[in-house]
Amino acid sequence: MIKERLRAAGTRSLVLAAAALTFLAAGWLLHRGPSSAARSSDGGRPAPLAGLDLSRRIYFQPLPADMPGSSGDRLSLVGLGRKLFFERGLSVNGTQSCNDCHRLDGPATGADGQAVSKGAAGLPGQRNSPTVLNAGFQTVQFWDGRAQDLAAQAQGPLLNPVEMAMPSPGAVQGRLSDLGYAPLFAEAFPGSDRPLTFRNAVAAIAAFENTLVTPARFDRWLKGSERSLTATERRGFKRFMDTGCVDCHSGFLVGGRIMEKVGVFHPYPGSRDPGLGAVTGRKEDLQVFKVPSLRNVTLTAPYFHDGREPSLVEAVRLMAWIQLDTSLTADEAGEIAAFLASLEREPRSF
Repeated sequence: MIKERLRAAGTRSLVLAAAALTFLAAGWLLHRGPSSAARSSDGGRPAPLAGLDLSRRIYFQPLPADMPGSSGDRLSLVGLGRKLFFERGLSVNGTQSCNDCHRLDGPATGADGQAVSKGAAGLPGQRNSPTVLNAGFQTVQFWDGRAQDLAAQAQGPLLNPVEMAMPSPGAVQGRLSDLGYAPLFAEAFPGSDRPLTFRNAVAAIAAFENTLVTPARFDRWLKGSERSLTATERRGFKRFMDTGCVDCHSGFLVGGRIMEKVGVFHPYPGSRDPGLGAVTGRKEDLQVFKVPSLRNVTLTAPYFHDGREPSLVEAVRLMAWIQLDTSLTADEAGEIAAFLASLEREPRSF
């Protein structure tokens, strides 16, 4: 399944090329100067920068209101999943919950701000914990894409010996029973002969994570509200497009839907992580990772699969260099970072 998804993702170059030709065909007219249609009609509404109105329609879409498959999730199921997400009793020694690595309290970024997270026994993991916000929209889960959906992903940390370290699915079920969860499972899974199961537990966690949709000012801008982005952010968007960041970071997630080798033109510094290659065993998949969504990226430092970079500006510069063979100044990367602030979630609680 992962290989099939990757082969499908490999068509992105053709899709992007076709979109680029459409953009260039219209760009000659757009770059001659703003037409009367682009001028302010109300004396105060800012007109789009030349060429950007078409490009944003080609490459991006507003974030959907609901994640795939979430429409049938019952409130009782989501409520159970929320309790399980915050339940430290699901770790071997009662010290670790999903929320400890994917914080939804406090700043509620869906990540913990650490380069790599520490598990129940205090041992560090090998990769940065990505945000769970909007994660259900992604085509695969984990940096190496080894899980197909949120329920498959939720199994991993529970049983990982470095993370929550529960010894088996049966042990998880026993712990849930000891913690008094049986009535909540019966309510969340009505009509089931055995509602309290490991499979139902991870399904409930996934149902809760399906609610973590974070629309942003960028979405309002995509829908035509020019005032939703500042002039600085719109200039940053132009820099984002001109630099070529859109080659991988497009669509309604601004990324998060394909996998790509890290270090296309220049090697990624200091990492021997095989990435997808460890999953498929294929040489061509070495150092291939999921392209992260850039939504909420200003809130989720440090960056990359190893959490090596605390600065968003420097992260942008590094990606431009190793992925696009483009050297950006700090000011140029700062313009892109300014645009990325428009992808921050609108205030809400989880």
